[in-house]
Amino acid sequence: MTTPLTAQYYPAIFNAADEAGARQISLTSEGAGADTETRWAQETPYLIDLLRTRFPLPQGALVLDYGCGIGRMSRAMIEAFDVNVIGIDISPNMRSLAAAYVQSDRFLALSPSQFATLQSRGLRADAAICIWVLQHCFAPATDIAAIAEALAPEGRCFVLNMPKRAVPAMVQPAEQQARFVWAADMIDVADLLRARFTVLDEGMPDQSTIPNMADAGSYWMVLR
Repeated sequence: MTTPLTAQYYPAIFNAADEAGARQISLTSEGAGADTETRWAQETPYLIDLLRTRFPLPQGALVLDYGCGIGRMSRAMIEAFDVNVIGIDISPNMRSLAAAYVQSDRFLALSPSQFATLQSRGLRADAAICIWVLQHCFAPATDIAAIAEALAPEGRCFVLNMPKRAVPAMVQPAEQQARFVWAADMIDVADLLRARFTVLDEGMPDQSTIPNMADAGSYWMVLR
């Protein structure tokens, strides 16, 4: 029997003890030629180039990194575009590690509740990115709404996502100890994005730079 985990368990699932662990959680090993460090080295500059051509960020812009993890993309965007970044992540460990990894006065890591409070006080960002995050979210429609509501008028969002869901769940087979797995709940995140935003551009990532992910039908979208 597969039992979906409730949202209360999510922070612990994505916690990491150190930077090495955070890297492995942020970019999982996907087999030969797609280990964590290879993906980190190849994918990060590729995504910066993709943002530069498809999702240009003006100097000084305020950007949300939704599901920032250790701050991989936050740091890369600050270095490449000289922007200000607010990272949002459910894991306290990740947020702490992100501050140490990014090491910039242009970066701030917030919990979802802190982010919601600032939203209610009128926080509006120029742009947002969400990389390999919505596929795992417990209630992606809620997260999509939070991103949309935090954007300024004409603000844009860049999403990179797998086509299928990978939601944390527990399997409890007879006479065996329960174990953690990634389960598919059949929610179509792309449809949710299209319902909330206007799609300005979309495509599939380059398989040569995102090995074993692009060939599975992963997609990116530029939304407004």
